[in-house]
Amino acid sequence: MTVSRSMTRLSPQGVLTTLMTLGIAILALAGAARADIAPFVGSYTGSAEVVQVDGTTVPRDMSVEISQSRYGFTVTWTSVTYRASGKVSEKSYTVDFVPSGRGQVYAAAQKKNVFGHEVQLDPMKGEPYVWARIVGSTLTVFSLFVDVDGGYGLQQYDRTLTEGGLDLRFQTIRDGRILRAVDTFLERG
Repeated sequence: MTVSRSMTRLSPQGVLTTLMTLGIAILALAGAARADIAPFVGSYTGSAEVVQVDGTTVPRDMSVEISQSRYGFTVTWTSVTYRASGKVSEKSYTVDFVPSGRGQVYAAAQKKNVFGHEVQLDPMKGEPYVWARIVGSTLTVFSLFVDVDGGYGLQQYDRTLTEGGLDLRFQTIRDGRILRAVDTFLERG
């Protein structure tokens, strides 16, 4: 019995057609992400009294900017905390999101690999694993941390479109227990 193996070679036209089809698919995915994020695009600001674990409250100013990007969208958020001691601390984060190929679920593109492609961070190395989803009028960003003992921390930011801005619900969850929850309104600027 003889087994033959043949290789099919693509003609230059076949290669061009394949590349064009791939390019159109990538543009379609990016276009879908742009269309889905469009209602959220803008700058929003607000403040809240954050209840600490010990029951005390700490004032916090918050802002978020959501913008379209070439292949998806970018979310930049800042919080400024005012302590009773007079200390002021500011934290700011920016994450680019790209379509994941799973509907309204978006992958964070946080660093570049050796090939120059943006990829997720590695939670097994203590880095946050971040993703987003859009469900109806709510854009949610999740950030998962795995600690050195194998426990986890999850931050969840629900930003729901309302008249004049966003309703923000933020939660910090550690090993299944809600440690902090903040609800406030962020006004569209």
